[in-house]
Amino acid sequence: MLGRRQIREKVVETLYSYHQNPIKFDVLEKQMFSGIEKIYHLYVYQLNFLVALKDLAELQIEIGKNKFLKSEQELNPNQKFTKNQILIQLDENTERRSFTSKYKDLKWDLHDELLVKTFQRMTAGKRYQDFMKETEISFEEDQKFIGKLFLRYVAENDDFHARLEDKEIGWADDLHIANSMVQKTLGFLKNGKESNTLLQMLKDDEDHDFASKLLRSTLNQWETLENKLKDKLQNWDLERVALMDKIILMTAISELDNFPFTPSKVIINEYIEIAKVFATDKSNIFVNGILDKYTKDNNRN
Repeated sequence: MLGRRQIREKVVETLYSYHQNPIKFDVLEKQMFSGIEKIYHLYVYQLNFLVALKDLAELQIEIGKNKFLKSEQELNPNQKFTKNQILIQLDENTERRSFTSKYKDLKWDLHDELLVKTFQRMTAGKRYQDFMKETEISFEEDQKFIGKLFLRYVAENDDFHARLEDKEIGWADDLHIANSMVQKTLGFLKNGKESNTLLQMLKDDEDHDFASKLLRSTLNQWETLENKLKDKLQNWDLERVALMDKIILMTAISELDNFPFTPSKVIINEYIEIAKVFATDKSNIFVNGILDKYTKDNNRN
């Protein structure tokens, strides 16, 4: 599920989009929650890629078995990868299957060029070959191997990133969130226990309300927030502040003002991390300094 930091990120992204193309609040809010839902699609798409690698390996084994003249390897194929317990649990996950059957564009064709190319790179790699040589079967080793495989061939795969940019606007920006969700899913799997659910995007109505209130309060109080920010800029004109830095700061100030039960240190740290993701190299230092001054001047604990 999305943590509060990721929800804050989506609010910041939505506000940035609004300042590129102002629209009615109801439409803007709907777009924000639609964007959150699309992260779930990306998450399933990535899980399906891992399952498709297993399916492609099984297909290769079947092709080898059906040859008229078979090599020793084709007669007795190594099925350690296709029998990987993590991949089997992902394959049999009922929620993944159900969602993919509803959104068929999330399913990978086994002849897809990117899938085949990734499979070839994976099977030629030392990590895969070392894994296949191991005779001992261990759930923990299966889990560790798939975790590393995901990082190498999905999360850090430039070709995969390019596919996302072509397939869905916004997926490239949300990849780090979906990556985290996949890693959590792989880590949550347990030996001998069926996995029939996946992570949800929003935990409950409280998270939904938090996102809606933060977006609305920031947008509705924009002019007031600008004045508050301007007051904290020492020897610096508001017009010189980059738009993304400005949006991050004003969203943070809005949260500090409208969510008094969240400790200021937590809020500041969250927006520092958001600045690292969305803004320039030194933005996090700038954000930290402004928010620290704001909380001290307003006696916000």
